[in-house]
Amino acid sequence: MHETMVAQSLLATISDESAKQNAKPISAKISCGTLNAINNEVLCFAFEAIAKGTMCEGIKLEVEHKPIRGRCKNCKENFDVALPEPRCPKCDSGEFDLLPDAPLMLEEIEFETE
Repeated sequence: MHETMVAQSLLATISDESAKQNAKPISAKISCGTLNAINNEVLCFAFEAIAKGTMCEGIKLEVEHKPIRGRCKNCKENFDVALPEPRCPKCDSGEFDLLPDAPLMLEEIEFETE
């Protein structure tokens, strides 16, 4: 259900930008945090279903999941948290805070060139 709402929002945004550019979109890249509950297959299926009959029909969606980030309590280094044994790569401390998960974001739209 969540993916359908995301797909509807993406369709509206991509359609608006396509109208401004007066061009047909052929692909779009979105990103989100690893902890974000976006299922790539469900999102792509939902987008494909609601894009039928629109200028976005046939568009290829790419979804990138950004890694979980942490901040070391010892040396203050920001780093990608590696599972299953998360440690600061700078000082090897296991004491860190998780940083906010990356938001869901439309990164790029590629348009057909003539």
